[in-house]
Amino acid sequence: MASSYGKIFKISTFGESHGKAIGVILEGCPAGLEIDETFIQKELDRRKPGQSKITTQRKEDDTFEIMSGVFEGKATGTPICIVIRNKDQKSKDYSHIATTFRPSHADFTYQSKYGIRDYRGGGRSSARETAARVAAGAIAKLFLKQKGISVQAYVSQAGPIKLNKTYQQLDLKQTESNIVRCPDEETAEKMEAFIDQTRKKRDTVGGVVSAVIQGVPVGLGEPVFDRLNAELGKAMLSINAAKGFEYGSGFEGVSLYGSEHNDIFSTQEGKIHTKTNYSGGIQGGISNGEDIYFRVAFKPVATIMKDQPSIDQQGNEVTVSGKGRHDPCVVPRAVPIVEAMAALVIADFYFLDQSTKL
Repeated sequence: MASSYGKIFKISTFGESHGKAIGVILEGCPAGLEIDETFIQKELDRRKPGQSKITTQRKEDDTFEIMSGVFEGKATGTPICIVIRNKDQKSKDYSHIATTFRPSHADFTYQSKYGIRDYRGGGRSSARETAARVAAGAIAKLFLKQKGISVQAYVSQAGPIKLNKTYQQLDLKQTESNIVRCPDEETAEKMEAFIDQTRKKRDTVGGVVSAVIQGVPVGLGEPVFDRLNAELGKAMLSINAAKGFEYGSGFEGVSLYGSEHNDIFSTQEGKIHTKTNYSGGIQGGISNGEDIYFRVAFKPVATIMKDQPSIDQQGNEVTVSGKGRHDPCVVPRAVPIVEAMAALVIADFYFLDQSTKL
């Protein structure tokens, strides 16, 4: 099972939802980087369960332990191992699906591929695994901050409730001011009400996370197969429940003429810029110095608190009953995950770019 991402700034995650722990090994972190453990914990707190009425009520404080690679608060240049202990598993909530397949889950595909699966919370297929990514992504953010690069994400849609403003029209500092993580108060209130209403109906709903990466230098990314946009798409679609990725003008760009869509170059204060940014900061798979912005669509959480028809491992028709503790909408907790994966992509490409220069 592939559990690694990156080429130079590389992560390998491990653990299952109901196992003893989850964690990550980070390689390629430059020696001397100050590892702010308070910041790492804050990032994990943004993703952890049980943080509001519209998230799963599983109680995990997600306190982490750095097992190696850090000495006196600084990275040593050796692999950094971070472990997060699981504390609030309720495996008995999943005993009823030990031999049955939940609709739209990985139960059937894992069983078919490996001949065995950890049915407790989905095992390795659980979104619990993403806590390890957020821990590693926090370190990537610490590195990028030194280079003047920031990564910010926010919820721009929950079910049918859309935020009809661009990131330039928003104060992204307000993203953490509400439990939905939408930086527009009026829209956030509507989203929260809709998600809570959905929860009370014992159902789930999907949404969209938008993100912007600012301060990226010109030249990150590789032509043809290792394009920056392709790697961002891969990283985002590796997140549980992600169903779609678009950057720049995305699908809406198809309605424009080329004369409207082309980003015209100009010189501003001695530097080359584009007057518009339909390209989303990436041209030919390589960053052009403009803001990189993208959107990630997430499906409704597959586990619903309603009975559904399904089959068991023998092909017999059964009824699957929803049990356990699950998010009615994944996007509020997906915000730090999107940021983490974006930071890991940019950090890796930064080091790849440096490796090609004398």
